[in-house]
Amino acid sequence: MEKLLLGVLLLAFLPEGMTQKDLRGKVFIFPEQSDTAYVTLIPRVRKPLRSFTLCLKAFTDLTRPYSLFSYSTKSKDNELLLFVNKVGEYELHIGNTKVTFKVPRPPYGPVHLCVSWESVSGIAELWMNSRPVGRKGLRRGYTLGQDARIILGQEQDSFGGKFDAKQSFVGEIWDVSLWDHVVSLKNLCFTCYTSNILNWKALIYQAKGYVVVKPKL
Repeated sequence: MEKLLLGVLLLAFLPEGMTQKDLRGKVFIFPEQSDTAYVTLIPRVRKPLRSFTLCLKAFTDLTRPYSLFSYSTKSKDNELLLFVNKVGEYELHIGNTKVTFKVPRPPYGPVHLCVSWESVSGIAELWMNSRPVGRKGLRRGYTLGQDARIILGQEQDSFGGKFDAKQSFVGEIWDVSLWDHVVSLKNLCFTCYTSNILNWKALIYQAKGYVVVKPKL
């Protein structure tokens, strides 16, 4: 009953132009390079984050830099950013500070990425295709701000904007999940679709520009 009431309240107070959908089996397609195509995601709960786990799946043939997930606040454009600098080099930004994870060149095809971080230790952990890449430390004791713009397809150089087409994502993104705690990534399959901040089976979003929703291949 409480979950039903929460769902009704969310639908009643959705920002103008936003929609909530179950996107299981669907993908966002970003067909071409631009500085106008993006998807804004609305968190189900707005709260400061002292830890998180972010997972998503993506497919692209880009070799230039591009953004996978951009979470910006008015005080810090890279409050939380998952960014690919080049093939095999992933950057995690927390509060405008970054660490870099280097991975072997993956086989051509989709990648499943998960990253977790906790404030108490500052440890960030990256997994690719269900395998650990490594752990690094940054922003120990930090808290991510709650009033954020969350965007797929572009990297925010200012709050909600200032996009650069040369950092835009071209390809497909799906199964985006965000938790407000560290999830055991070894057991991720047992917690699919239960994420409490961003949930792919009840995603609140707005697509702008040339973005298409299609069934996953």
